[in-house]
Amino acid sequence: MIIENTEITKYTFSGHDSFQCRQLWLKKGFDYVKEDKSFNSEEAVVQLGVGKNMVSSIRFWLKAFNIINSNDIPTEFGKRLFDDENGYDPFLEDEASLWLLHYQLVKNGFASIYTLIFNEFRKEKLFFNKENFVKYVKRIGESNPDLNFNENTVAKDFIVFTNLYKNDPQSKDIEDSFSGILSEIDLLKTTGKGKDEQFYIENSERDNLSESILLYSILDNPNYGNSISLNSLEFDLNSPGLIFAINRSGLVNKISDLADDFKDITFTDQAGIKELQFKSKAIAYTILDQYYGK
Repeated sequence: MIIENTEITKYTFSGHDSFQCRQLWLKKGFDYVKEDKSFNSEEAVVQLGVGKNMVSSIRFWLKAFNIINSNDIPTEFGKRLFDDENGYDPFLEDEASLWLLHYQLVKNGFASIYTLIFNEFRKEKLFFNKENFVKYVKRIGESNPDLNFNENTVAKDFIVFTNLYKNDPQSKDIEDSFSGILSEIDLLKTTGKGKDEQFYIENSERDNLSESILLYSILDNPNYGNSISLNSLEFDLNSPGLIFAINRSGLVNKISDLADDFKDITFTDQAGIKELQFKSKAIAYTILDQYYGK
């Protein structure tokens, strides 16, 4: 399956120096940038408390998660989540915050692998490994001159992806272990061991995903109007169905709950066509303000 409906215009498969984002990196990096400090400074290694290559990796992940922009300035999302005084959850104590970060990582598109895997690749491969993904990207590169394919780079990117999401119950040290920042949301599963190890992202009802995060992702999507079909919510690019790997039953249950909780939301079923409808659309961040009690 060659990607036909993706909005990716530039493909990026490097920048992390082979380090997955660790538990405290985003908060460390946000605080560092907020103090107008430069990642190019010789003091960055000491002040961030990591090696030189990790400084570069922290900067990469801040951009990938939409915490800072291309000029290393905190984004609105970054400030709303990590600010010590007014931030929603500066130390990521609420699992909903990890789902928010996952959403930003995929829809932001700065690191292409996450947009590709959650929107397209897993439709083709239920069970997959590094070799499957490398071949998939190579096929894209053959028909897309904007993709400068390098097998080793893409392979390293896949390893970082798995380390970012893979839940390792044997890991105990939250900062220095190989545990990635998104391991707790339990999206990526494994089967087999050694050479036979494969990964899969199974659509489920996502009971651990807050309805507020789902609603935020819908309101934040510029392609959605006041009436959105269930099919669009399930299958469109960067839809909640794809980003959160939530099945139709889970979507229906969560949207029905939202319709009960918000007077401006209705969920209709006419002639077998199910639609989420907004009488008036709230600003996406107001949903998060309400959820986090701000």
